[in-house]
Amino acid sequence: MSKFITARRLTAAVLSVGALTAVLTVPAGAAEHRPHRPNVQITDVQYDSPGRDDRSNRSLNREWVEITNEGRRAVNLDGWTLRDEDGHRYRFDNVRLAGRDTVRVHTGLGRDTRTDLYQDRRHYVWDNRSDTATLRNDRGRFVDDESWGRNRGGRR
Repeated sequence: MSKFITARRLTAAVLSVGALTAVLTVPAGAAEHRPHRPNVQITDVQYDSPGRDDRSNRSLNREWVEITNEGRRAVNLDGWTLRDEDGHRYRFDNVRLAGRDTVRVHTGLGRDTRTDLYQDRRHYVWDNRSDTATLRNDRGRFVDDESWGRNRGGRR
């Protein structure tokens, strides 16, 4: 009887060591196959255009949102959206944000470059008193937001 108990204990110990080895080795292999998750954030917002709000294109373009890719890999922003609380929406089209790079999304008219994008609007988007800029990916999933004024806590 004691040989039977010892054999059971030995078998249980071997199985436990095998299970522990599997647990310790699987995450390392799984990490190599994990899909890349972008680390894109709203890093700054100039919601109150400096100077008088005269709706000139110069004034409109002094209102902007900065978006930064904190990761090392480039991120394709095609189909991503930037939205305010009133439903004004800017959709990124053919924008690739390099690793550790920043792009500014201006409200007014302009010619898009690698560092500056333009919503081509003739009216201000961001409320000077309080608002929330929300960034969503191409699947509509929340990525980041930045709030000011009474909305300082943000919302998803």
